[in-house]
Amino acid sequence: MSGHENNNNNSGFWSDNSTFVTLEDIDVSADGSPVLRVLICLVYSLVCAAGLVGNLLVFCLLGSKRERKTSRVNFFVLNLAVTDFQFVLTLPFWAVDTALDFSWPFGDAMCKAVLSVTVMNMYASVFFLTAMSVTRYSCLASALKPSDSHRGSGSDKCTCALIWIMASAATLPTSIFSTVSHVSGESLCLLKFPGGQAWLAVYHLHKILVGFVVPISVVSVSYVKLLRLIRDRSMKSTNPRRTSRVTKSVTIVVLSFFLCWMPNHAVTLWSVLVKLNAAKWDRTYYLAHTYVFPLTVCLAHANSCLNPLIYCLMRADYRRKLKLLVHWGNASQA
Repeated sequence: MSGHENNNNNSGFWSDNSTFVTLEDIDVSADGSPVLRVLICLVYSLVCAAGLVGNLLVFCLLGSKRERKTSRVNFFVLNLAVTDFQFVLTLPFWAVDTALDFSWPFGDAMCKAVLSVTVMNMYASVFFLTAMSVTRYSCLASALKPSDSHRGSGSDKCTCALIWIMASAATLPTSIFSTVSHVSGESLCLLKFPGGQAWLAVYHLHKILVGFVVPISVVSVSYVKLLRLIRDRSMKSTNPRRTSRVTKSVTIVVLSFFLCWMPNHAVTLWSVLVKLNAAKWDRTYYLAHTYVFPLTVCLAHANSCLNPLIYCLMRADYRRKLKLLVHWGNASQA
């Protein structure tokens, strides 16, 4: 999710050790506006603070074993909070990198670690959102069919373990090819692919498909089936308000996921088309990638602090628990 892009040509650039560097991944180029860099640093700081507070609240609300057992979805929500918490912890590093005009001051080991953690948690977050959508549908479908048995917590733990394994596997190219390169006297944390633009295009295309297209398709199908099931059930019940609440919650979940990630992946797809010579490298592309793309990155990062609001604070029972937590904190200070 973070790194550098060279916008001076369409074929990459040469580092000081004569290695061909081809990263056109994330963030503005070094000739971007200082005002934009300040804006990005500010947004990163705000998202980091909001994400830390929001996800810590999730830990407090769902930390007990009893709470996790009240709903299968809660177990995935807790894992999602762990993912988003780790994700926002990388933002201070990228904020410093941005403030220094993308000169990486933390060394090669930290470059590889921070970039890998950032990408891994991006995949894990999307995978957990997808698993939660499938689980919500399967739980309701099972509840309407008493003959069906519910899967135990062991199955959910296996699913979570599989998600972390898949996220780690998807991050392997980042872990292998991320490094600090010296370009024009500057130390840049970026990806170096030995195969040139074609490999970089494959890398980005994989991120778009695995990190967005497939998950949003699964999420959409799961929630459409969920809403259809609720609608059919509501015709036989006298509680239309509950149906309306679930519909509203589902709509917000899907729209948040789509709106936060779609702009970033759309510009990334444009970059892939340029690398494959299917689209022209022109001034419009340069301006979009230099000034619009960083803002799409900020928007994608913002999803990590929106998730706790969507999955916890929108639920009345968790709002009540939060009020009790606030009252307990005020009482302890009195």
